[in-house]
Amino acid sequence: MAKDPKLHADHILEAIANIEADIAGHDFDSFRSDRRTKQLVERNLEIISEASRRLPERLKAKEKDIEWKAIAGIGNVLHHDYHDSHPTILWETCKKDLVPLKTAVTRIRRELARQTTRDRDLTP
Repeated sequence: MAKDPKLHADHILEAIANIEADIAGHDFDSFRSDRRTKQLVERNLEIISEASRRLPERLKAKEKDIEWKAIAGIGNVLHHDYHDSHPTILWETCKKDLVPLKTAVTRIRRELARQTTRDRDLTP
C-alpha cells in the first residue's frame, strides 16, 4: 500500500528544516571544511529527492518554477556519484533552491490536507 502523499511532503519539509539548522552559522568556507555538516546536507538532500518522486504529479505540475526532475536527480548523483559531491554544488543548492522548494511543498501539503478533508466530508 502506498504511503499517504502528505507524509512525503512532511518528509521534504522536515529535511529542509534539518538542512537549515545544520548550515545555520556557516558561510561557504566553514561549510566546505565541515565534513559532518556536508554529510548531513547530503543525506537530507537524498531524502528530499526520494520523497519528491512520491508527490502527486498533478500537484507538482502546478509548481512550474520548481525543477522536479533535477530534485529527483540529485539523489542519484549523491547516491551513485558520491565522490563527485562538490561542496559548491551542495552549498548553492542549499542557498538558492531550498526556499522556493519549501514554499512549493508547503502549498502542496496544504492542498493534500484540503483534499483529505473534502474526501472525509464526502464519505457517508
